[in-house]
Amino acid sequence: MKLVPSDIEIAQKSKISSIKDIAQKLHINEDDLELYGKYKAKLPLHLQQQEPKGRLILVSAMSPTKYGEGKTTMSIGLTDGLNCIGKKAIAVLREPSLGPVFGLKGGAAGGGYAQVLPMEDINLHFTGDFSAIEKANNLLSAIIDNHLQYPEAHLQLDPKAIVWKRVMDMNDRVLRQIIIGVGAKGNGVMREENFNITPASEIMAILCLAKDIADLKKRLGNIYVGKTVEGIPVFAKDLKVVGAMAALLKDAIKPNLVQTIEGNPAIIHGGPFASIAQGTNSVIATKMGLSLGDYVVTEAGFGADLGAEKFLHIKCEQSGLRPDAVVLVATLKAIKHHAGLTAEECKVPNANAIKKGFCNLEKHIENIQKFGLQPVVCINAFPADTQEEYEVLIELCAEKGVKAVVSTAFVDGGKGAEKLAQAIVEQVATASANYQPLYTTTASIESKIETIATTIYGADKVAYSALAKKQLQSIKELGFEHFSICMVKTPASFSDDEKMIGRPTGFTVTVREFEFASGAGFVIPLLGDVMRMPGLPKVPNATRIDIDDNGVISGLS
Repeated sequence: MKLVPSDIEIAQKSKISSIKDIAQKLHINEDDLELYGKYKAKLPLHLQQQEPKGRLILVSAMSPTKYGEGKTTMSIGLTDGLNCIGKKAIAVLREPSLGPVFGLKGGAAGGGYAQVLPMEDINLHFTGDFSAIEKANNLLSAIIDNHLQYPEAHLQLDPKAIVWKRVMDMNDRVLRQIIIGVGAKGNGVMREENFNITPASEIMAILCLAKDIADLKKRLGNIYVGKTVEGIPVFAKDLKVVGAMAALLKDAIKPNLVQTIEGNPAIIHGGPFASIAQGTNSVIATKMGLSLGDYVVTEAGFGADLGAEKFLHIKCEQSGLRPDAVVLVATLKAIKHHAGLTAEECKVPNANAIKKGFCNLEKHIENIQKFGLQPVVCINAFPADTQEEYEVLIELCAEKGVKAVVSTAFVDGGKGAEKLAQAIVEQVATASANYQPLYTTTASIESKIETIATTIYGADKVAYSALAKKQLQSIKELGFEHFSICMVKTPASFSDDEKMIGRPTGFTVTVREFEFASGAGFVIPLLGDVMRMPGLPKVPNATRIDIDDNGVISGLS
């Protein structure tokens, strides 16, 4: 296998076209494009059909490691691979958050010869969607504090009962718990406040689940803010700010059209994290892709225990979407990691370690099968891999009744994903997908959490802190028991302890506290020590990013 391609080689191979040319491939009228320069455009909502005919392919992965498994890269590679074999395929993906871009992961627009372009724009601000979501979120916060400042003229909100949080698209741990309103009386009512990162905002969740502007406004109105001093629940619609919030989102609700490095269409829209939100792009973008193409390749963040579970239980149940095929991305290095090997040991060929670490991928395979879906395993190839290790992994997957295919999309682009593309086309042709949720929303909150924890994670039981029990009772009193569940958990393990790698058993997951998103329609149990406002690592990726005198940016990927 070739080594990692250089930036120059990638630039030389790039077939970047005018966005008008990409739209032409999809038979979109030029008048329907809202241009953001030469290579980006917003798409109008009328391009989505309510019952589109395209086939939906969900890309997920085994439990992630610090090495990176390349789920987005493989999603883009598969899209190009499908186009290489004559299929009209569109990648429909999430927008990157600035938190990971400047934090631990760096950019999230794919890699090697499987990227979406213009990569720098997509990773930095893009078309302003995140900014609009942030502003809509914080407008509601400002209105809340204005009600506290003038209680005689507004609702008599109880400052201690406010649950709505401000957001910022940056990893800034000092904002997790702060005091606002300090100083003169005109500075507002002093109270405790919290920040989430923008991908964890309920506005982000709502935007990604709304089917149109009317549905967006309805969901915004249903956001729970807190209570009055008399204990009466208060929602965003009671503050008469829904229209203004929706106005801020008038462009953000429209999906963004870009392209892959091979000149194939890609729609990128919305960006909730999978560890702390629902982890998948917007319903509108997915339906639009399915309306414009024959195949849509979409991804759900982190491992299948997080992104895929939420995709299936939240996005599918609220939208009526159903996947026709599922891809699970794996790497030999990740499998060795889950066998307990060190970083140096993972670089050395070791067929026995593949057998030992397969337990993690095996559990993800079993989980997807429980939903009535049969996954295809994509082995993302790396230079140090050996054919012997591939053969061991392929055989282990075959014993589970699953096909495994090696993809070299990172170094070969679409050509390197043709075998994977063919396997997916064959899987779709069998019409064997028979999606069924593992819980019904009418079940109790405790029952739904237990189903996810025991069936998907493999836990023995679920425990609740005293605070969580108190909050759970409040959620029930508010009438939110019928909501879906959106777990907040470490992506590194099936458990709530990131050190428990592989396929842990005999463990208990503990719900430390609850949040909820009444406009988005889900309850949020927080497990372990995962925060909805991450912090930066000791050496952030921001220290590696630069721009030269000609405006060329480096260090994003």
